[in-house]
Amino acid sequence: MREYIVQKGDTLHRVASAFKLSADTLIADNPWAATQPYLICGQLLYIRPSTDRKYVIQPGENARQIAKQFGVELDELRLANSRLAEHDFVEGKIIIIPDDYQDQIVRLRGEYSYEDLKEDLEALAHKYPFIEVGSIGTSVMGKDIPYIRIGQGTRKIHANASVHANEWLTTPCLLRFIEQYAQGINGSGELAGNSQWVYAGSPMKLMEHTSLWVVPMVNPDGVELVQQGILPTHPLYHELRKWNEGRADYRGWKANIRGVDLNDQFPAYWEEEVRRRGKTGPSRRDYAGPAPLSEPESKALADLTEREQFDMVLSIHSQGQEIYWNYRDLEPKESRDWALQLAAATGYRAVKLGGSDAGYKDWFIQRFGKPGFTVEVGLGVNPLPMRDYDDIAAEVGMLMATVLSW
Repeated sequence: MREYIVQKGDTLHRVASAFKLSADTLIADNPWAATQPYLICGQLLYIRPSTDRKYVIQPGENARQIAKQFGVELDELRLANSRLAEHDFVEGKIIIIPDDYQDQIVRLRGEYSYEDLKEDLEALAHKYPFIEVGSIGTSVMGKDIPYIRIGQGTRKIHANASVHANEWLTTPCLLRFIEQYAQGINGSGELAGNSQWVYAGSPMKLMEHTSLWVVPMVNPDGVELVQQGILPTHPLYHELRKWNEGRADYRGWKANIRGVDLNDQFPAYWEEEVRRRGKTGPSRRDYAGPAPLSEPESKALADLTEREQFDMVLSIHSQGQEIYWNYRDLEPKESRDWALQLAAATGYRAVKLGGSDAGYKDWFIQRFGKPGFTVEVGLGVNPLPMRDYDDIAAEVGMLMATVLSW
């Protein structure tokens, strides 16, 4: 085995992914890693040699059938087995099965981080020149809050994700749709036959009459805290430990880095939400802050919305497989029918929600009188397990394609 020194930003899943191992294998060789919530810079990990996926060709199979079975491109299968000619793919031969995301920009390499987001946005903008990438503002810790825009149409749609820190899986799910949308516009791959586009229509035509604005990670400081924890050198170390009730594990953290729940920050009966929550100071969840829009992240999102005057917004959260479409009977009359269409596309439930205020969707409906939706993807406990990523990303894809088709 070789030794690896843990670097800043490393997690078990990220290290395992980098060395083409499973997290369980890494833990088996480093059992102490399972007893602490986070890896610490400078720790040594023992890394066994990685093993490629291999397959023994069965009777009657050919290269095309094998590629389809494993969901990889035929060219990728041939490239991974370059010493085998087409006629050498015969019964009993052992071949290597390549990873099924060779040409895919947005993918999980362990927990999806702020650094992953920046890298993927740069790659998407480079590959697809019609994509616009920028920043709507900065977080408490000075991180840019990126946006991505596709289309110049007069109809403006907005979607955001990772408002809550431990709901970070929503970010790659939303970004995967962006990549698929861009591929469809570009005419590459087989997306023209993808079920979501059959349902929604031509991606090129959608782009011509729609401007899609996406803020994929509203709360980058919180996401980093959930995924990596903090060291004593962090400027808010002692405060964060106190707000987290002494826990060293921050995976239950929803708030931003100042302990403010960003989805309780908007000026829509904010005072009532404060009374309902009962939180008087910073906490890992449910503290609405000292005033509406006191946090730079929520203020940046509100400013973007005021400036662009969106026709519809969606805020992607987890979990519950539910779609909330109303707010104090201020929503337009068509909101319920649209929510039912979204529910039909995703398999989620359209829910008329009461007893909740100060959310982004609530404020948008109250302020503009236009349709707004909060979508709770997935089922389970946050952070949702990475094994659910493909299923949830497919559901988000259907959701977004349906929205664009209206």
